[in-house]
Amino acid sequence: MRLSQLAVTYIASLVTFLAIDFAWLGWIARGFYREQMGDLMRTDVRWLPAFAFYALFVGAILVFVVLPALERGSLPRAALMGAFFGLVTYATYDLTNLAVLEGYRTQLALVDMVWGTALCTMVSVAGYLVGSRFVA
Repeated sequence: MRLSQLAVTYIASLVTFLAIDFAWLGWIARGFYREQMGDLMRTDVRWLPAFAFYALFVGAILVFVVLPALERGSLPRAALMGAFFGLVTYATYDLTNLAVLEGYRTQLALVDMVWGTALCTMVSVAGYLVGSRFVA
């Protein structure tokens, strides 16, 4: 895959991640997170760290999930490994918070881990579908 093709795959994956996650956090589950996190949740979003996370995280999805699945020519592998990647990465955050933060709720951790699993699955599949257009 040429660098330009990789860039297109990355951008498509990033746009997919942003669109789905913004819909989830901004509309669908906004009240849930606010209720669960209480005073832990900021009233204003710090966009620079947020976008740094998105940029790095989508890069990791490409490196660890999408590109290996493209090498094998396997959409099911992209979906399964994307789900596993999402579960492990979101569990790292949520389970650590459960272990060390006072007031971090189990229900929040479980919902967030399910969300991370679903989100990474969708982004991995989208990245694979875009990237597969470039693989002969």
